[in-house]
Amino acid sequence: PKKYDTDRYCKSFFTKDHVVTMLANSFMRCSSLQELISGLQANAHRLQHLGLVNTPRKSTLADANARRTESFFGALFLSLHLTYFRSSPDSPPRKRRMKERVYIFDSTTITLFSDVLHGTGRYALNGKKKGGAKAHVLMREEDDVPCFIDLTEGKKHDQHILPMIKLPKGSILVFDMGYASYKQWRIWAKEGYWWVTRLKDGALVVVLKELPVTAAQSRAGVVCDQLVRLGDDKNNVQARLVHYCDPKTGKVFEFITNNKTWAPTTVARLYKQRWDIELLFKRVKQNYPLRHFLGDSANAIKIQIWCAFIADLLLQVVQRNAKGKGGRKWAFANIAGLVRIHLNNYIDLMGFLRDPKRALLNYGSPDHDRPNQLQLLFSG
Repeated sequence: PKKYDTDRYCKSFFTKDHVVTMLANSFMRCSSLQELISGLQANAHRLQHLGLVNTPRKSTLADANARRTESFFGALFLSLHLTYFRSSPDSPPRKRRMKERVYIFDSTTITLFSDVLHGTGRYALNGKKKGGAKAHVLMREEDDVPCFIDLTEGKKHDQHILPMIKLPKGSILVFDMGYASYKQWRIWAKEGYWWVTRLKDGALVVVLKELPVTAAQSRAGVVCDQLVRLGDDKNNVQARLVHYCDPKTGKVFEFITNNKTWAPTTVARLYKQRWDIELLFKRVKQNYPLRHFLGDSANAIKIQIWCAFIADLLLQVVQRNAKGKGGRKWAFANIAGLVRIHLNNYIDLMGFLRDPKRALLNYGSPDHDRPNQLQLLFSG
């Protein structure tokens, strides 16, 4: 808060209170300010373990969402990622397994029922277009949570994120054909990144060399393997083109990469992992309130999106560290549901997930020692 001066002129509703309130909104899946505030007020006598002494009024929260900069919430997300996942785009290079080096990036659009942020798509018959926010996300495949997010208006072109990506040498970037930028691909090759994507429709391709395909690779679906030049004389890049036929569907895909040593099946497998980021987007949109927003300003909308990603990161931390009896792993949907139901109860979350029956038997009186759920958020 000091760096962003977010508590300036505040008398009661400080940054910590704002964060806790907006995270409660994410976990409780509220659809309006009235629903959120009334829900907190109804449980006002059971909010000490969340760090809320006084619940805010609707006008107080609305003003905070409009005034307190969304940049702080973005910085908080990055800080939590560094704390719990010990990995960032600025990590020093080291020898790592391939799975640890795979980074996927893509964007997802969140449709708004106002024109606060310029959306994408066609105009309606009335000449108006719904607004839209876009989240440009970079995710390390092994973590299943974003390590970098840039929030923009929906009409912002996806390729603007490309120069922002800074990774350790030897990292593997996987992305779809919408990020076709030969200039940026050449820069990444010089910086020591490997990249894998699909060939864009209508791309100019000149075959330089045919590479051998073994019988085993052919049975696995590899049609041919080539060294090619993409683009014209002024703007081009040399790459490797792998034609791959999916054994299940019979559909042929054309993958391109700057790596010449991987097996062609490895190239196809790496691109298949790109769909993991689509699962991330689906999870966030299904489990957090991103259809109804608590404010109409761009700042308020971005704060709510940041808090949805923060809430998802925290639940991922819980899922990784909580195991039931016999080492049973909890499904993410179950954890999200339990947190929503028991958020206001004086039950230690991790202890409850390890042994729910014992935790409920020992629940006792609300006057007993109350575990502080905020330890997950504000402790190292």
